[in-house]
Amino acid sequence: MARLKLDLPADQFCYSTVLTVRVTDINGANHLGNDSMISMISEARARFLFDFKIAENQDDGVGLIVTDLATMYRNEAHARDQLLFEVGVMDFNDYGGDIMFRISRPADGALVAMAKSGFVFFNYKSKKVVTMPAAFHGKFSKVNWLK
Repeated sequence: MARLKLDLPADQFCYSTVLTVRVTDINGANHLGNDSMISMISEARARFLFDFKIAENQDDGVGLIVTDLATMYRNEAHARDQLLFEVGVMDFNDYGGDIMFRISRPADGALVAMAKSGFVFFNYKSKKVVTMPAAFHGKFSKVNWLK
């Protein structure tokens, strides 16, 4: 399999949060496990959306749904490490885009991982993909649009 390469535009990161690696996040090799990293990415995404006042599910049944996730690991993380999750958005289209993550360890500046998560807007009542609400993309005026 070809190696994954993520090109994340530095000017699109617009949010950051710190999460601590818990003892329960450690795998048999004594470092942060893949499953726990995915959970931490989900938590960072939820914090990002909350702080930008974006509900993951609206009263009308429309919400965000994750379509895929790509992660590149660069360094190990261990129990009690503080990890900085920088979050941004990129590559909007009519229905969604990508949420991107740069995860580093501030204590030594090490890049731990980079990730990109695709999303679309989805109407959970009608079970159909819907167009991106203007209120959402209006919060991110610098983001490129794919056609």
